[in-house]
Amino acid sequence: MKKHGIINRDIASALAAFGHTDLLVIGDCGLPIPKGVPCVDLSYRIGDPAFLTILDAVLDDFEAEAAFIAQEITKGNPEVENEILKKMKADYITHEELKDLSKQAKLIIRTGEATPYANIVLRSGVIF
Repeated sequence: MKKHGIINRDIASALAAFGHTDLLVIGDCGLPIPKGVPCVDLSYRIGDPAFLTILDAVLDDFEAEAAFIAQEITKGNPEVENEILKKMKADYITHEELKDLSKQAKLIIRTGEATPYANIVLRSGVIF
């Protein structure tokens, strides 16, 4: 049994298969899931698990070289925006661009988050 990192077998397996520049999306419970993109749905009730809880767990176990968030988060959810920016630099794109980018994701992790624009696209980096 794993001793450290993410213990969810679907997420751990998917992250182990990521290569440089592959895209990972962590989304709120309202983010549309594009056809054909694998999704691990962690939601079990409105608000749980929280987006930031899952983002923290993923960042502990995943090398992200870039992050993209919706520019609408600045007005729609500044608390979550501030927490994201404490953890990493993020580039702003429109929410529509974020949804389009999610079509290229290797995996989407759906949380129970129910606040506006609590979504992020992470681009896989390398550890060397």
